[in-house]
Amino acid sequence: MVRAAVLPAVGAPLEITGIDLPEPGPGQVRVRLAAAGVCHSDLSLSDGTMRVPVPAVLGHEGAGTVVSVGEGVTHVSPGAGVILNWAPSCGRCHACSLGEVWLCANALTGAGTVYARRTDGTDLYPGLNVAAFAEETVVPAACALPVPDGVPLADAALLGCAVLTGYGAVHHSAKVQPGETVAVFGVGGVGLATLQAARIAGASKIVAVDVSPEKEALARRAGATDYLVASENTAREIRGLTDKQGVDVAVECVGRALTIRTAWDSTRRGGRTTVVGIGGKDQQVVFNALEIFHWGRTLSGCVYGNSDPAKDLPVLAEHVRAGRLDLGALVTERIALDGIPAAFDNMLAGKGGRALVVF
Repeated sequence: MVRAAVLPAVGAPLEITGIDLPEPGPGQVRVRLAAAGVCHSDLSLSDGTMRVPVPAVLGHEGAGTVVSVGEGVTHVSPGAGVILNWAPSCGRCHACSLGEVWLCANALTGAGTVYARRTDGTDLYPGLNVAAFAEETVVPAACALPVPDGVPLADAALLGCAVLTGYGAVHHSAKVQPGETVAVFGVGGVGLATLQAARIAGASKIVAVDVSPEKEALARRAGATDYLVASENTAREIRGLTDKQGVDVAVECVGRALTIRTAWDSTRRGGRTTVVGIGGKDQQVVFNALEIFHWGRTLSGCVYGNSDPAKDLPVLAEHVRAGRLDLGALVTERIALDGIPAAFDNMLAGKGGRALVVF
């Protein structure tokens, strides 16, 4: 019996309750959570923007200690620290054969498999495979990656989503080069990671944009050289900061049609706009054919930072050890399991960076 945050139905409030968690079967790993980040994707799952089977235990950004392993698991052992990988690649599908493991067709297969039960016997599903909003979880072995040396276990949770996504958006999707200018829209957990990644990439000017004036200090600590409160004049203001050209790269971390359009308008002719934010089907972004030709910009989606966690985690760990990547700077609140509903409310209100559930 462990405590977990259960989503009983789409749109329903989370319930903090006990669940019956089985011992790991063949190819599975049981993990005692040290920490779990509260990501906007969890909110998107709870409100139905992204669909998962319910009832489910949410949470996909986590790290902890291996309690036990099932038959056939050899890459981790009890007592080892692991980062939860919510999107493990199968290595067999078309995307994987192309090396695009972040687009794996089978990455979320586990989310449709019953992994635990409520105390009344009701089946429970693991939201985005790993069900990190719980004291302990059982995951497929591919979802448990060893924590690199020199990374504190609780902080390592942030590497599992926010940092892989933000770093990958800059280094894999947009491919920011030293001296280029960057604008980051949305200063939540992923946005803060994106700002740090742009600084690591050597961007000469990094403009952070958010609806909240209170986030300026957070943004500047993460690497922003300039800060703008979002308005109808944002694109014009960004051009004013870049010799009327616009930035080389804009990264949108919100997932709203208006913000995506503004990010596009803020990018120079021939520049790149990368969309990280997850929006609903009702968010329609409109372009006309002439402007697509005239501006010559590139607009691209970005899934999980276009990252391969097995390859990228050691790189991120080296940035952490060298002091270039400050994981603690992403966290604005450390909470208990029962603080997750309030953290959802704060995200909706645009407050703070990453809330971290510490067990």
